[in-house]
Amino acid sequence: MRVVNFILAIMFLGFAFLQLNDPDPALWIVIYGVMAVFCITAMFEVYSRKAILAVMIIYGIYSLFYIPGVMEWLQQEDRSALFDDVAKMEHLYIEESREFLGLLICIVVLAFYLYRSGKRSK
Repeated sequence: MRVVNFILAIMFLGFAFLQLNDPDPALWIVIYGVMAVFCITAMFEVYSRKAILAVMIIYGIYSLFYIPGVMEWLQQEDRSALFDDVAKMEHLYIEESREFLGLLICIVVLAFYLYRSGKRSK
């Protein structure tokens, strides 16, 4: 599991680095930076259930703001535009959908850590 957590930490640090050219870089650097910290602590099997749950709830609530953009993206004929660098400048729903997916990745990893923390306490 240490290798998986290390890879996740590197991934989230990479995500944070890629936010430097984002319109709201500080917010997303913090979001992904927090995830990197959770991954690093998980490498040493240190889990704070309360912190994990709190961040999961915050990210979950924040992701709800992006639902309209995701719904608009899902209604498009060409959904591959989500992975096109030029399209994000043309349509706000592309950026919103990407940010939603980023939060979803965070929530899935946090749910995994919450599960792992429950196994450790038994």
